[in-house]
Amino acid sequence: MTERACDACVARSWLVARLAGHLELARGRIEQVLALGVYELIAAIGGRETARLGREFEMLDVDEVRSRALDAGLKAVCGCDPAYPPGLRALAAPPAVLYVVGGVVDLLAGDSVAIVGSRRATPYGLDMARSLGRDLAVAGLTVVSGMALGIDSAAHAGALEAGGPTIAVLPGQADRPYPPGKRGLYRRIVGEGGAAVSELGQGRSVWRWMFPARNRIIAALAAMTVVVEAGERSGSLVTARLASGVGRPVGAVPGRVTTPQAKGSNGLLAAGACVVRGPQDVLDHLFGVGERTFREPRREPPRELQPLLTAIAEGRETKAALARAGFEPDEGLAALAALELEGFVRRGPGGRYRVAP
Repeated sequence: MTERACDACVARSWLVARLAGHLELARGRIEQVLALGVYELIAAIGGRETARLGREFEMLDVDEVRSRALDAGLKAVCGCDPAYPPGLRALAAPPAVLYVVGGVVDLLAGDSVAIVGSRRATPYGLDMARSLGRDLAVAGLTVVSGMALGIDSAAHAGALEAGGPTIAVLPGQADRPYPPGKRGLYRRIVGEGGAAVSELGQGRSVWRWMFPARNRIIAALAAMTVVVEAGERSGSLVTARLASGVGRPVGAVPGRVTTPQAKGSNGLLAAGACVVRGPQDVLDHLFGVGERTFREPRREPPRELQPLLTAIAEGRETKAALARAGFEPDEGLAALAALELEGFVRRGPGGRYRVAP
C-alpha cells in the first residue's frame, strides 16, 4: 500500500461525504448518481447550493483532509493504489478511497465470502450465520459482512470464534462503530486481525442512502455472497442483486417456508441461487467440487455430558433431557451450563436448549 491516497481520489471522497444530505434525495438511484463525475454530481444534486459547492470543492485543502484521516487512525487506499481491492473495480461507481481501521488483512486476495441477512433473525438463522462464519474462517476464507444486528453480527462473531479475519463494511465512517451498540464486536474485529472499512472519511452522520451504497462494497469485496435469512424487502437482497450484477455467485441458506425472515432467501433459491447447507457447498462452488474439503476440528464434550447432549439432540425438552441422561435437577443445571459455555448447546426461547451447529 502506498503511503498516501492521491489528491484526486481524496477530493472525490471528500465530496461524496460533503454531499451526504443531498444524496439522501437520490437514494433510490444511488449507484447511478455515485457514478457521475465530480461536477456532474454537484450539478445533479446540489440544488441551490450548486455554485457554492463547486467553489468549496475547488478550494479544498486536500492535505488537511488527509491529515484528519491519519489523525483518526484511518488508513486510506485509493483507486490508484495497487493495494486497492481489485473486486471493487467491477462496480459502476467504485469508492474513490477505502478508509480502513485495523489490519489491512488481504482486503483483496479474493478468498472471501460475504454472509448477510436479516437484522431480525430467527435463532436458526443466527446459529447458521455464526456456524458458517466460523467454518469458512476455519477453511481459510475471510468473512465479509456489514456488522448490522442479527445475521451480519453473528457471521462476524463466528469468524472471530475461529480466530479468522473478518471485514466489517460500515455505512458511516470506519473509525466509529455502527450500530453504536456493537462497540464490543467492533473492537474485537479491528483488534484481532480484521478490519472495519468505509468509503467515507471522518465526521459524517449516517444517512439511509449509505446502506445500499455500503451493500455494493460488500458484494464486490467478496468472491461469493451468501444470504442466510432475508425478508421480502431485506437490504440483503440488494446485496445479492449487486453481487450478481458484478458477476459474483449468490447462495442462500434454505429456511422454513412459513418464516417471514426466510421469504426473501427462499425466493433467491427459487430464482436459481446456490443452495448453501454448510461450508462445503460454498467451497465447492468457489473452487470446484471436491477441490477443497472442509474438515471440522473435532470437538468432544466430556464423556459424562455426552448422554445429555444426545438427549437434547433428539429434541427432548430440557426437563426430559435431564431425566433421560440421569441428572438430578441441581447437577443437571450445572451440566447444561457447562455445555453452553463450551458452545455445544444454545438456549432458545422459553429456556429450551438446542444443539449448536
